[in-house]
Amino acid sequence: MRALIDGLVDAAQREGMELYGVHVYRRGAEPVERRLRSDDRVNLWSVSKTFTSVALGIAEAEGRLALDDPALDYYPELRPLAAPGLDQVTLRHLLTMTSGSPHSWFADEPVTVPDLAADFFATPLAHEPGTWFSYTGTGPYVAARALRAATGANVRDYLLPRVFGPLAIHNPQWHTCPLGHPVAESDLYLTTSELARFGRLLLDEGRHDGRQLVPAKYCARLARESVPTENPDDPEGFSMAGRYGLGVWCETDGDSYRMAGRYGQLCFVCPPQEAVVTVTAHVEEGSPRTDITALIRQEILDRL
Repeated sequence: MRALIDGLVDAAQREGMELYGVHVYRRGAEPVERRLRSDDRVNLWSVSKTFTSVALGIAEAEGRLALDDPALDYYPELRPLAAPGLDQVTLRHLLTMTSGSPHSWFADEPVTVPDLAADFFATPLAHEPGTWFSYTGTGPYVAARALRAATGANVRDYLLPRVFGPLAIHNPQWHTCPLGHPVAESDLYLTTSELARFGRLLLDEGRHDGRQLVPAKYCARLARESVPTENPDDPEGFSMAGRYGLGVWCETDGDSYRMAGRYGQLCFVCPPQEAVVTVTAHVEEGSPRTDITALIRQEILDRL
């Protein structure tokens, strides 16, 4: 695996990509990691969405909520201002980006309204919930606040004893909105190896050191309960794969998936190959020469 990592690093350098760290784990072998700069925690950007999804999956198993619950049930104070149809938007819709709402916000944008959740529920729907994919940070953010209403803990604090602590991810930082809620869709800071441990947890069906941290069924559902990302009436819509699951982009084999964040933060979980490939990086966007995802497939995944 060391040779595969070296091949990826050499190819990335030829393409002008700045990699921070590459970590490869294959079941039955010791993980291999190569550092190309200090092992600092970095913003995982949209990889954070998967952590939010897993938190809701654990809460569902604990009987605190259900993914098919209307999200508005967890915001009774906002029900009077909700636009028609918003009471049909479920937590699942929020995680799979199919709420039907035109509301769009990402954590790198300023918050210009007093309450993002209130603004979301007050915005009239553009499509029937469940029928239209539109990638946005709003959904995970609203879902994470529903988790807080159901459990009394924000998404970071909820995961501390359930996932972060057991994986030896100590005191992770997760940036918050002006109201103090973790932004949920982005801005979780971890090292390459910390993210890799999370990926391995999902590959191992939620088990770590003999403990079931995440329900095995939810690990399987991440990619299987997916939606198509292409809208015939919106060919320019954002998509990084043909299908999107519960906070993950699905690979074509139907079982593998990737957590993907801006500038090349990636964690591939591949059950058929019994492998996890994790990369942290700073790869600028907007150039046809910067497809780090394709490079990882070419140099590592296709050779395992």
